[in-house]
Amino acid sequence: MSLHKLTLIDLQRKFAAGEVTATEIVRAYSLRISQVEPKVKAFVTQTREAACEQAEALDRKLKGWRKTMPLSGMPLAVKDNICTDGVPTTCSSRMLQNFVPPYDATVISKLRAQDYLLLGKTNLDEFAMGSSTENSAFGPSRNPWNLQCVPGGSSGGSAAAVAAEECVAALGSDTGGSIRQPAAFCGVVGLKPTYGLVSRYGLVAFASSLDQIGPITKNVSDAAFLLGAIAGHDPLDSTSIDRPVPDYLKALQKRDLKRLRVGVPVEFFTEGLDPEVDRTVRSAIEELSHLGAEVKEIRLPRTDAAVAVYYVVATAEASSNLARFDGVKFGFRAKETKDLLDLYIKTRQEGFGPEVKRRIMLGTYVLSAGYYDAYYGKAQAVRTLVCQDFEAAFKEVDVIVTPTTPTPAFKLGEKSEDPLQMYLSDIFTISVNLAGLPAISLPCGFSRAGLPIGLQLIGRAFEEETVLRAAHAYEQSTQWYHQKPILR
Repeated sequence: MSLHKLTLIDLQRKFAAGEVTATEIVRAYSLRISQVEPKVKAFVTQTREAACEQAEALDRKLKGWRKTMPLSGMPLAVKDNICTDGVPTTCSSRMLQNFVPPYDATVISKLRAQDYLLLGKTNLDEFAMGSSTENSAFGPSRNPWNLQCVPGGSSGGSAAAVAAEECVAALGSDTGGSIRQPAAFCGVVGLKPTYGLVSRYGLVAFASSLDQIGPITKNVSDAAFLLGAIAGHDPLDSTSIDRPVPDYLKALQKRDLKRLRVGVPVEFFTEGLDPEVDRTVRSAIEELSHLGAEVKEIRLPRTDAAVAVYYVVATAEASSNLARFDGVKFGFRAKETKDLLDLYIKTRQEGFGPEVKRRIMLGTYVLSAGYYDAYYGKAQAVRTLVCQDFEAAFKEVDVIVTPTTPTPAFKLGEKSEDPLQMYLSDIFTISVNLAGLPAISLPCGFSRAGLPIGLQLIGRAFEEETVLRAAHAYEQSTQWYHQKPILR
């Protein structure tokens, strides 16, 4: 079997056993990238030459005494809003087009300590604001299952790279579904951890109370494996939680789901849900029942308010976080300006794309005098109610099951002129971020057009083990993850 077809765990076992060298791994993935990247366009920056040098150095180091760490020699891709020392971090924006961080994000420091291999930085919607990767200043990525369709967003480049087997796994960030939605569109696994489980230090902030870094992988076992490598307390991140990191792989050993209570919220199966998605997800729920889970109907009554709450809270935080990009300290600077105010205005007009400017304006408006209480204050109050809905539900069930997205992947350009329709692509994922809960998306079938459909499992805070166990049991009983796109 070609090395690029192996899962993360299988490739790691071969490398640890000395059956394959790091140099051979990089060469295999370099060949794969050269074959499919011109079509998929998953990467903003490729670092294959540096990866090759790292691999050769790693092989020399291991020649005398072969003791590897879990991610030694593993070829990963990283979303381009996660800082990497010496490698550009652009956020797919003209504003940061030439920005090279002088430091690593904490998750990258953890990976470097294990001798991982960085193949490149992946494309995203500018500053992670979008659901299709069409908002990138460098052009859209494409869905490997259908090159005329979007890969989702904002972590579309990471999901497309994993689906096209251009890397063995990738990191993304999730603010309102930006890991899970592209994972569903591209037929891979995307895990959004509990808020505070994975350090956000070095992640370029969009909405600080919502953002989380997480893995995008070929299967659930790989997601558990990679999560274990990046999770843990970080004193550099004040929102990081100080608690032990469990052995997530160990949680997958139990294959049946006896005594697991699964909740199905009626609010997620309503008008607007694509009939094929509805049918496929209900079939997946039946399979969970066959595996021993107790399935029951539940209610999350404030689900309808989640989108409105999200787009008040997220835009307000974005307005605050992006105020630093003013043409003075770093990043893009407009030329031929009359004075300081003109510099500020032209820099932000020319440096930011339309979607980022739209969200900054919305966020500035809801935070402005006279509107703060009416909009931002009320949104935070309703956010509390959304959290309470989940708390009530989790007294009755252990896991909540929903579709990840209301439709399969849509065509490029189909929703770009209608921001509201684009925002509704995340309607089933947004409430999870508002509540800070863990959730995973995994493949559960395909549409008649051959596009993947995603199943979302949501758990209690810091109960990733339960979510991963349920997802793994379903995955192993159906084998959807074995199906791969054919790129010609």
